[in-house]
Amino acid sequence: TALSRKQLGKLKTRLSVLPEEAQEELAPLLDAYVMMLGNSRLLRGARKRIETELLAAETAVGDEAEAIAALILAARDDDKPGLQRRAGEVREIARRLTRNLTSTPFRSLKGVPEGAILVAEELTPADAALLDPTRIAGVATDEGGADGHTAIMLRALGIPAILGASGLSESAERGDMAVLDGAAGTIVLRPSDKALEKGRNALAAFAKERAKLAKLRRLPAVTTDGEPVELQANLEIPAELPLIAQSGAIGIGLLRTEFLFMNREDLPDEEAQLAAYTQVVEAMGGDPVTIRVLDWGGEKDMQALSEGVAPTHSGPNPALGLRGLRLLLKRPELLESQFAAILRVAEKGQVRILLPMVTNPSEVKAARDIYERVARRLRRKGTHLPDKLPDLGVMIETPGAALAADAIALEADFFAIGTNDLAMYTLAVDRAEAEVSHLYDPLHPAVLRLMQFATEAALRLRMPVSVCGEVAGNPKLVPLLLGLGIRCLSMNASAIPRVKQMVRALDIGDCARFARRVMEQSDPARIHELVQGFAPGGDRG
Repeated sequence: TALSRKQLGKLKTRLSVLPEEAQEELAPLLDAYVMMLGNSRLLRGARKRIETELLAAETAVGDEAEAIAALILAARDDDKPGLQRRAGEVREIARRLTRNLTSTPFRSLKGVPEGAILVAEELTPADAALLDPTRIAGVATDEGGADGHTAIMLRALGIPAILGASGLSESAERGDMAVLDGAAGTIVLRPSDKALEKGRNALAAFAKERAKLAKLRRLPAVTTDGEPVELQANLEIPAELPLIAQSGAIGIGLLRTEFLFMNREDLPDEEAQLAAYTQVVEAMGGDPVTIRVLDWGGEKDMQALSEGVAPTHSGPNPALGLRGLRLLLKRPELLESQFAAILRVAEKGQVRILLPMVTNPSEVKAARDIYERVARRLRRKGTHLPDKLPDLGVMIETPGAALAADAIALEADFFAIGTNDLAMYTLAVDRAEAEVSHLYDPLHPAVLRLMQFATEAALRLRMPVSVCGEVAGNPKLVPLLLGLGIRCLSMNASAIPRVKQMVRALDIGDCARFARRVMEQSDPARIHELVQGFAPGGDRG
């Protein structure tokens, strides 16, 4: 462990040769690795294997890492890429430990020719940080995904990448010519002259589009008729903060707090949570931050990552079990520590609190009772809190919550419509299951009607309502969302420039007429046709 800490320290000293945004990106990630090495199930499990199975240290580390990764990947979770990323992080830490235990030197890529595309089975985030973007034209790997730490690092460096192209490294040979299109997610090995020309044209078009979108960063997201729209970012880990700053986001619409509970021997206390929230709030420089309390349990049960929270389900339908606010109300000490940390950070910026997996008003009332009790306790201890406590909002992500939105709105301060889970629960489809994933459709009329019902319930009370999830980050769906009355969208930071581009081309009247046409439809295929065929300015008349 000491050697791994030393190696991570050396990596930090190399940050000075990287672009500033990459330095900001990697530093918190390396800090996280140090934390995980010092307080993880991996080390404790490896020690136990050494003692009980008499294994060599490097074998014990590898076996324990694979056992943890298998548990992570076996979890029932709608966010399969997220599970793969977490499993990859555990394996990455194990590889670095093994490299140190066996004194295996790091293989430098200094000799790579300029303009090369790096093809590998897998590339770790720390190794990605050492790539020279003036020499490496692109990266393609068998393993990984678009939302992982490696992808984040490569985006910060400005290196196009395709991660998760299974079997690619076996097909490619050193010296092969290749055309990589990171935006399209394609790579062509040994291309024809025609394919090469097509690639060059695509590169020129991409550079032109990128320059055009970059000019939008400081421009407001306002429709042609003057209607402002808030474009906010979703944040899963603090390492994504530089990307959010680059995107032009006006705040964080969804800060997931699960990262605080990963790879720990025990639960994060109030001080640890306060430090994490402070980092995010201060980085946003006064822009609003919406913090979702722990969405744990059910299909997101992470017993493989933390022993501080016991497994919470044993039934055949974990997605319908004890998760989100249901779990937090059963374990109120978890909710109390999060509320306390969030209340204490509220003096540093605009903060809101979001409750996940709500199905009826009584759950919100129970959470608010705990919230106000925690606030009174802090004030008695002399902690200075804002006169007006941060707003307490509700995720609308189940049909029950959407249909009871008018009653829930009386207990909540704002709504955030989570379209990913809302579509899953409404259509009874796990989009990670290959045999039924084609049935997953957030544009299904049933899903849209639930979104409309919840939105109208909020607007009747003049209560803020936003949409987060993949729907919010799709420029093609922005006219429909604005037409339904939504004025705040929260998405992956990388989607914000194109969504802003769409917003600035729209007229609210056109959007309202378009939304009425869509909501009259009963056939999902027809809805998709309308969405694909919409052109700004084309619904007037």
